[in-house]
Amino acid sequence: MLGILSAGIAPGLALLCYFYLKDQFGVEPIALVIRTFFFGALIVFPIMFIQYVLETENILRTNMGDAFFSTGLLEEFFKWFIVYYIAYLHFHFDEPYDGIVYGSSVSLGFATTENILYLIGNGLEFAIGRALLPVSSHAMFGVIMGYYLGKAKFSSQSKGKWLFLSLFVPFLLHGIYDYILYLHTTWIYFMLPFMIFLWWLGLRKVKKAHILSVKYSKNVKTLHL
Repeated sequence: MLGILSAGIAPGLALLCYFYLKDQFGVEPIALVIRTFFFGALIVFPIMFIQYVLETENILRTNMGDAFFSTGLLEEFFKWFIVYYIAYLHFHFDEPYDGIVYGSSVSLGFATTENILYLIGNGLEFAIGRALLPVSSHAMFGVIMGYYLGKAKFSSQSKGKWLFLSLFVPFLLHGIYDYILYLHTTWIYFMLPFMIFLWWLGLRKVKKAHILSVKYSKNVKTLHL
């Protein structure tokens, strides 16, 4: 059991440390990061219950409906809700890159609980595959969500557009990811380029969030001169 817990926690914790330590404009309070991670971990259980109800009531049982709505939309909405109400509205969310930290924290909390439960049920031999696919994809969904939340909070206009994109883009990508898994024998041929694209997009958002934070920091300093 200790091995399963270690293998379940390690990928999410490593990725969270990576995004947390890349914050160059004032490290976020660890208590708030832990809180968002913890709530991300907890929302697995109500989501599992809702998904169980949808399955037993035979609602959205097509591959498309399951991938995009009972999985993609449901999971990303819960994560978005947590980031918005715990971090986005908090005064410590004080520069655009903070969205990356809190978005990845909630997503990796979710992915960590999901990973542990999967390894308990299926065995430690799946640990590497889980780290490379579900855990890292959740991290990128959270990064992209956080990037748009950072844009929303610190843009003087189009806040509604950025808030919409902060949920819509992760939902769309998550739905595509899950739909690829339904392709059975050919899924790997689509998953590999998709994951390369997802990491490229996520890391590009990290870079752009840093640029936005630099500009925001300069503007703040100018206002105080």
